[in-house]
Amino acid sequence: KTQGLMHLLRLGLLAFSCLFWAAGLALFTLGVWAQISLADYMLLSANRYPNAPIILLSTGAAVTTWGFLGCLGVAANLPSVLRAYGFFQLAALIAGLAGGLSGLFYREDIAGGFRSGLLRAVAGYTEDEGRADALDSLQRALECCGADGWRDWLASDWASQHMIFLPVENGTSVSLPDSCCVKRKGCRNRPFLMDDIRIILMCFNQVRKRFSVGPTITWSEVSGAVLHC
Repeated sequence: KTQGLMHLLRLGLLAFSCLFWAAGLALFTLGVWAQISLADYMLLSANRYPNAPIILLSTGAAVTTWGFLGCLGVAANLPSVLRAYGFFQLAALIAGLAGGLSGLFYREDIAGGFRSGLLRAVAGYTEDEGRADALDSLQRALECCGADGWRDWLASDWASQHMIFLPVENGTSVSLPDSCCVKRKGCRNRPFLMDDIRIILMCFNQVRKRFSVGPTITWSEVSGAVLHC
């Protein structure tokens, strides 16, 4: 019975180590994606977090490496490797709790910073080419328009330089940037119907929804640390 129980524990530990390795690989992949795809979007936030992708890359690489060592330790029955792996998971648990609590306490500040950054980018669309390009990329990628909706553009410098047209029979027509239009070309500096505008989705809500992350990894780290000890 004891040998059978130990065999089951080893199998469970091996499965968890493989999951831990996969989680590290996912973090590393997320870091690469953030480094490549989110560099422009970070320009839109009033709060600056330039090292966030690097932290994801480093954490993902470390977790992937230790996850592989955990699988190796279980498969080859190496107690010293398993103990080192357990201590690493305890450290990862503490870091995860600290990061999770920081995100919990500052999530509204982070969200507010991004929203104010979006509003600033809309208001100063003609002043900062880098922010304007980042905002255009965001609106096209998430199929949204404005921070809180397309009406944000009506108070912008861009709107003051372009005519806002009166309602017509089939709907209200306005002049908005090309990135707010369903059609990629032919919408700037001319009236177009609301059916052609990405008016349903607000960019701030889209970003907040897409990058919301739950705290479930922390509980898996707790169980893994207990198993390794």
